[in-house]
Amino acid sequence: MPSCETLTERYQALLEVAQAISSHRDLDDLFRELAQRLPRVVRVNYVDLSLYDPAKKIMRLQTIQANVPADLVGGHEVLIDDCPSGLVWQTQRPIVVPDLAEERRWPKVIQFMTEDNTNSFCFVPLTTAVQRLGAMGFLSLQKAAYSDADLEFLQQVAKQVAVAVENALAFQQIAELKDKLAKEKLYLEEELRIEHGFEDIIGDSNALKQVLKQVEIVAPTDSTVLIQGETGTGKELIARAIHRLSGRKERTFVKLNCAAIPTGLLESELFGHERGAFTGAIAQKAGRFELADKGTIFLDEVGEIPLELQSKLLRVLQEQEFERLGSTKTLRVDVRLVAATNRDLKSLVEAKQFRSDLYYRLNVFPVTLPPLRERREDIPILVRYFTQHYAVRMKKNIQTVSAEALEALSRYAWPGNIRELENLVERSVILTQGTDLQMPINELQMGRRPATVETATLEEIEREQILRVLDETRWVVGGPAGAAARLGVKRTTLQSKMQKLGISRPSNLLDHLPV
Repeated sequence: MPSCETLTERYQALLEVAQAISSHRDLDDLFRELAQRLPRVVRVNYVDLSLYDPAKKIMRLQTIQANVPADLVGGHEVLIDDCPSGLVWQTQRPIVVPDLAEERRWPKVIQFMTEDNTNSFCFVPLTTAVQRLGAMGFLSLQKAAYSDADLEFLQQVAKQVAVAVENALAFQQIAELKDKLAKEKLYLEEELRIEHGFEDIIGDSNALKQVLKQVEIVAPTDSTVLIQGETGTGKELIARAIHRLSGRKERTFVKLNCAAIPTGLLESELFGHERGAFTGAIAQKAGRFELADKGTIFLDEVGEIPLELQSKLLRVLQEQEFERLGSTKTLRVDVRLVAATNRDLKSLVEAKQFRSDLYYRLNVFPVTLPPLRERREDIPILVRYFTQHYAVRMKKNIQTVSAEALEALSRYAWPGNIRELENLVERSVILTQGTDLQMPINELQMGRRPATVETATLEEIEREQILRVLDETRWVVGGPAGAAARLGVKRTTLQSKMQKLGISRPSNLLDHLPV
């Protein structure tokens, strides 16, 4: 039985163990200090921590520390039946081996211990009230180093250490979960960008800030918003922002490009139809207004709606009611409208091509998006954003964009605005082989000189853009590589715009076309 003096020393040692536990969250540091402090009261040269891995069903040597010269490495994995710590974990009883030379169990583990000059050891369970964690090992260079009193003392040490290990593992798990959530958040944000093409509003120019301030003002209301701006300025992006900041954000955001739907089908798309309402109507169909009930409907290129449909649109905006095509039943909806156009609706009203009453109903809160040439300070930010966006998608490591390229991009007039810039950056990422973005700057110098900001009208800018894209595609209008696809419109829509703007194929080009 240990003397009173020895008991006092061991109580002091337990107190020091508790202090070490409170000052170390890292398990390597904790076991290193235990290996230095415990030899004052018990003969120990190595202290190790073996944890049970429930996924692999093995014992893993988490850490091993020594107070003698040794080359020790943790991380070893051993089958439960092949190590003393596994037996201790299974039986929840301590093991004492006074002489390794006489031990025949666990031959590989015993061999490693012998190479480190170990002659005796004891392992005790590492268990809390919640779970069985593993085992704690005490190894000595001396034979028969551990008495019954030593074993009782080391079990008390292990009880304190078990709580510390459980806390350390909990902190580690929390850190891993935080890291996982952060990665999932980045992944989901990237998925949103991929889905919508350009989820975040990128830029810091005063012109953009003024627009966003207007969005913040009007979004909480249910007022109709008319977004005006050139093609490619991000009108849908602003419409989505209005919806997300409104009280309808939990409900549906429904969009419809009025120029992309043939005139004969547009009424059905807007208001739906009954079975048999027209040839090909083999089943009842809900329209976009019906789908957007309690939410927001976004009508892009609203200036393309034909006159005969404009009165029905005016009615649903004023009365919040309509009938499906082929039905006499009136349907009521609660819908907030956001409309967009790149045309001058007021001029269309004067030309009798757009109803004045519908124009005034749409023009409740106009928001005009600046073209890219009026927010040139945003161009470098957008270039870097699109570069990283497409580099990630194409698994390329692009790190820099040259100052020369950014300067050239900032000088260009960008008749196609952000959409044109995004397409150029995507093409540049495809062409890039190294870490520096290879941008075909010479393409910006080709084609016709852009109209000046001061004198250009929307029609002139639109005409300039169409001509430039037609030049690039050698006047191929349709097909996946044609001008219509490049501009993001249907072939019939582009042909209609070409006719309206007086654009026709040059006669000298016909001589070079294949026959």
